[in-house]
Amino acid sequence: MVTDAIGLFVNPVRVFSRQEVLTSPSPVPAEDGVYGWWFRQLPPLVKPSGCCQHQDLTLLYAGISPDQPPANGRRPSTQNIQKRIKYHYTGNAEGSTLRKTLGCLLADELGIQLRRVGTGNRMTFVGGEQALSAWMADNAYVSWVVRTRPWELEDYLIGALNLPLNLKGNSRNQFHPVLRAARASCAAQAKTLPTVPNPAIGSR
Repeated sequence: MVTDAIGLFVNPVRVFSRQEVLTSPSPVPAEDGVYGWWFRQLPPLVKPSGCCQHQDLTLLYAGISPDQPPANGRRPSTQNIQKRIKYHYTGNAEGSTLRKTLGCLLADELGIQLRRVGTGNRMTFVGGEQALSAWMADNAYVSWVVRTRPWELEDYLIGALNLPLNLKGNSRNQFHPVLRAARASCAAQAKTLPTVPNPAIGSR
């Protein structure tokens, strides 16, 4: 039942650090499901009021893998929660909405900047991705619930919980306009700057 899954989601048996997730074999199953991101230190501007708590951590974001299959008949995603969680920890802002959001909120604190890379159609934090990965190693923890058709549970979670770092389907959240403005400001600034060579991603 959805209510049972939500209960497991907000009351995880345990949460996992970046270091634990990236061990081999990873504790994250290569299955479909929903994952939640819990934070020790909150990004600037984010308030913990109304958010779920677990020990000394605050739940700010929910994600799924894979996404709902396209209705146009295109091949469905081959992603799973293990691949996506690892990418959030090691990838870059172009491929991770969570990393882009965190980087935009933490830009001043970490001294990083969103930039256009390669041909100019992609945006990352370039060398700042490593600083963002280090911040996540210290502050971002993850839990998950294995579930088929995870997109159905995602809708319930966003509707039922205060998840300030989620944008899609979350316009009712009080933080939504603040987050949109922060991301738009970083993207607008990036467009005024020259493109830079495409760097390595966020580092293991």
